[in-house]
Parts: sequence; C-alpha cells; structure tokens
Amino acid sequence: MNEPTRRTFLESAGALAVSRGAAQNPGGEAQQAGGRRRTGFAPRGRPRKLSENLFLFEDTCNVYVVREGGACVLVDFGSGKILDYLGELGISRVDWILHTHHHRDQCQGDWRALGRGIPIAVPRHERHLFEDATNFWRNRRVFHLYYVRNDFNTAAENIRVARGLADYTVFRWNKNEFFVLPTPGHTPGSITLLARVDGRKAAFSGDLMYGAGKILNLYDTQFNYGGSEGIDLSLYSLVQLREQKPEWLCSSHGEPLRDPDEAIRLTIEGLWEYYRFQVGEPTIAAQPLAVSPHLIAFHQTTSSFYVILADSGKALFVDYGAPSGVHFSSFERATAVNDRIRFIEHNLDLLRRRFGMKAIDAAMPSHMHDDHINGFPHLIRHYGTRIWCYENMADVLENPRGYNLGCILGEPVKVARAFRNGEKFRWEGFEFEVTHNPGHTEYQMALYVNLDGERVAFTGDAFFMPNPRNDGTMRHNLIFRNWVESDSHVQSIRNLAAHEPTLICPGHGRPFPVDRALLEATEKKMLRQQQLFEELLPEGETNFGLNPSWISIYPYQAQAGPGERASVEVRVRNYKAHAMRMEVALVTPAEWTVEPEVLRFDAAPGVTTACKVTFAIPKDWRPPAPRLAITADVVREERYLGQVTEAIVEMRA
Repeated sequence: MNEPTRRTFLESAGALAVSRGAAQNPGGEAQQAGGRRRTGFAPRGRPRKLSENLFLFEDTCNVYVVREGGACVLVDFGSGKILDYLGELGISRVDWILHTHHHRDQCQGDWRALGRGIPIAVPRHERHLFEDATNFWRNRRVFHLYYVRNDFNTAAENIRVARGLADYTVFRWNKNEFFVLPTPGHTPGSITLLARVDGRKAAFSGDLMYGAGKILNLYDTQFNYGGSEGIDLSLYSLVQLREQKPEWLCSSHGEPLRDPDEAIRLTIEGLWEYYRFQVGEPTIAAQPLAVSPHLIAFHQTTSSFYVILADSGKALFVDYGAPSGVHFSSFERATAVNDRIRFIEHNLDLLRRRFGMKAIDAAMPSHMHDDHINGFPHLIRHYGTRIWCYENMADVLENPRGYNLGCILGEPVKVARAFRNGEKFRWEGFEFEVTHNPGHTEYQMALYVNLDGERVAFTGDAFFMPNPRNDGTMRHNLIFRNWVESDSHVQSIRNLAAHEPTLICPGHGRPFPVDRALLEATEKKMLRQQQLFEELLPEGETNFGLNPSWISIYPYQAQAGPGERASVEVRVRNYKAHAMRMEVALVTPAEWTVEPEVLRFDAAPGVTTACKVTFAIPKDWRPPAPRLAITADVVREERYLGQVTEAIVEMRA
C-alpha cells in the first residue's frame, strides 16, 4: 500500500513522463530517462549461480536474484543491466526490487525498472532519499559543512517507491519471507533482509561488511565532523546479525560468504579495536547497574531507563529510549521532516538471560520526550506492553501532531492507563505514587516507590546529579519550547522534599542518593531562578515571556486536501488574575474560507480556553507546496500582537 508522502507534490515533469512512457512502450528504457542523460557504461560480467534459485550479478553493486519459478525478486539493482540476462535464468517477470540502502550504486538504474513497471521497496527510514531526492538536493547544506555524512551519495532524481520496508517486519513474496533487520552503520537507515533460499538462511546485508574483518570504506562511517558514529552502529548491527546465525552472507560488495559466523566475528573484533583507538568503548560494551534485587538501571543508554523486576518475572519499565547517544543522535539528524526517529531494540535479551525477565508488563514515560520513549511503539507491537502515564501526557503521546513542543515522538503511542496527580496504584506487590513534576517540561511525572529498603523517585529530566565543582545543588535545565512556567522547578523540588526520597533515578546518568540538605539547597536555587524570571520580564507578563505556547493552534500539524474541510482549536493559556478579551483571526491562503472569520472570546484566568475554527479548501485549489503554514493574527485586551502563533497543514493528494 502506498504511503502518502511529500514526493507527490515534488515530482518533476520528467518523472511523470516516465510513468506515461511505461504504458506506451514497455521495456523502452531509452525513452524512460525522465529528461536526464544516460551513459552507455555497463558491467561486463554475467550472472553466476550461488544455489539452485539464488544468483549473483556483479554490477555497480552486487545484485542478487532470488528466483521462484519464472518470477524473481532482485535485492538491489545497480545499473539495471541484470534485466538483460534474466531470460537466461528462466525468468520472465521481476515482481519486486528490494533495496538495502539508498546509495546511488544500489539504485542508479532504477529508472529502467520504473520504465518496465517494476515496483520498488526501500528501507522506510531512507524512503525520502529515493522518492524526494530533488527536495533533498534543494536543501542539503554544502557550505559550512560539519555534518559530513555521505548522504551526498543520494540519487540525483526522484525514484517512485511502491513500499517502505519497516524495521522488524516481514516482506512476503509468494511463499518467501524476507525479515527486515535494521542494520545501521554504512548508512543510518540501512537494513539486512533475511530469507530462507534453497533451504539456507541468507542475509542480504548491503554494505554492512565487505568480507572477513573488512568493510567497504571508512568515509561512509563518519556522520559528524571527526566522528566514528557508523563504526559504533556497525558493531551493534553485526552483533545483532550474528545472533541471527545466517548461513549465507550476501553483501553488496565483496564475495558472498558461506557459513559467515567467523567472518562476522573477525569484523566485530577489528571494528571494536578501531573504535576504541578513535573514541573509546562502543555501545555494545555498555552494562546495566543492578541497584538492588528489584531495580535495574541502564544508565549508559541515550537516556537512562529503569526496570522494576517483580519476583514473578514481570517487568515495569520507566522510559525506554535508544541504545546509546550515538544511536539517538545519528538517527535524529537523519530523520526526514515528516518521519519518526528510527528505533533499534536493545537489552531485552540481556534482561531475560541475566535477570530472568519473562514479560514487559507495562512501561511508563517519565516525560514525553522522544529520547525517553522512542522504544514504546516497539514494545507495544512486539511484546504487548501496556503504556501507563501521567494524565497530561496522554494526548501528547496519542496525538503528537497536536503540539509544537520540543522533542515530540512522531509516532502515536496508545495509552492504556492515565494517572492523576497524587494517585497511588499497586503492581506486583509494590505500591507506587504518581505526581506532576514540571520544570524540564510541563508533561513530566515523578514516580515514587519503596524498593529494597530505599524510597526511590524516578524524576525524568527535572534534576540531575550535583556537580561537585559548582554550588553543590542538583543540576537542571531550561528548554522553553517544552512549556516552562515561572514556578515549575519550584513545584518539582518541593514535591520531592514532601515525598522524602533517599534515591533519585534521573532521566540521564546513574541513580544517586539524596538527603534533605540537598533538596533544601536546590529549592533555594530554584526560588532565585523564579525571581530572575520576574526581574527580567515585563511586569505581569512573566509566564507569557517563558511559554511560547501560551497561545497555540491545535492540532499544530493538521492534514487536509483540496475539497476538504478541517477544524482546529485556538487555545489560550491565561496567566493573568482576570479574564482576557481575545480576538483571533486565522490567516490562510486567500482562496480558503474560514468560519468564523474572527474569534471573539474571554479567556478565563488560570486555565486554558479553547475555541474552534473551521477552514474549507476549494476542490480545484492547487497547493504550492506539500506543507503550508497558517497563522493566527491576535489582539489581546485591545492590544494588537500580530501573527504570534502558527500551525502547519500537510496537504493530502
């Protein structure tokens, strides 16, 4: 099934000509060029047989042919020259081309496949680099270049994609199944396709490795200036691949390997030594901290996550983000504007093997940030985990398009249970209490429980371990886009003091002990911060100057198309002690109609007031871009503020 994408609105006239030409002249690739020059260069070899239904053709990359009867699937495509030899293999039809990654040597001949109507499937997290390539080149920075990742090896033209290959899913073709294993390293979005061919488990691994102890190049493994991110990712991927026990390793360059376990081991060994020489210990070296018999801390992951393990083997997770900061930062920068960050499973086998975990019963976010919860959809899909949260997080998790907050996860997360401030609950014999814990963000909880003689507080990113070189108080941060109010941190530290924890499990770093003196010193600092807010900002306007979302449009990312009507809410948080008279008008393309044209309402003090506006898009209106900004022109208490807030409308085809 085709997924809606920005590419629909960015296809060039030449790319459209490709699809028209295909119907008129199947196989006439010279007429499918889409307005681009093609060279006459071609590989000189011929396909060779690896097993009864598996063939290799050495092109700009290794192209693998998996045959079933008179049909086949091709893994990667190179220049497309393989099409000229399929008849020799008894093949009359190509059902799919499956790509392992986006580099041009894998896909530069895809225009030939499109000319013959062959559908193309690509790694989901690199889909935009195929079908939205022209937009990538429109926006890729070249001057001031510090993000040196080799996405410069992206196709020069859009490639129409029929399907995205999502991580940890199965691509089915006739009786064949290709498991999509995420194996980042050579590129952040690379995949390995695992399938049984002629009775042997084959791994089509792209450019994850070249041969025993070898990788194709080093420059593709550097994403940031001076970095070795791709080496760390490759190590992690190779360990995951080795656990799959492939019997064929079919790489994009180099010779296919039978019984590749030793070759993979040698490559892991060599990359580990290289990474240690350049950087230090890689992600795969991280180890958990057994805090007590029922509490395990993973403090070396990108954000700390915690496992409360019951005697029954059931686990309650607090947060579950990426395996390491390298994973998270690499995927965050590589994420398309309309996609979600990639997630790679980690540490679950270790929990089963070393600690006896039998089930992940529930997971709770300390707060709504993606680095803490980007594993939650994976837990739901693959382990049936229930998500529990503090009540004000529920809509942010379930409707992420609704908000313009820092670090929102782009994939909705279904919430099974929400807790009120101060609500207590029991799980597997333990009693917990959930409280609101603002500061780092409004959408954050503190979770309290007595565990193995300690009063434990899971506090997210509200506060961090004291640095002995500063004033000895707990550290904190301020990110105004997360929704901060003047007394947020004061509320949180007083909340902690009232519950008297002896151990804090922060959102980053190791658990640390806490006493009343530390809490009191931190409260004093937070009170001074509140004073500074009031001193620096206009009188009576403190929270309006801290919170950019005091007025907002919900949902922030709406979806609509020509001929459709859509409704949004204008939401106003009034920090004054009296009602505020508001006048708000949406500013949209001139052809749209807006009802009402002007909202006039009183925003009640101390709460958020919401009023609905509907806009209609004419059926024959042609959007100038796939995503449009609409704004709200605002008058507050007879003072004209202008277009102080906005929303995005993603246009449906």
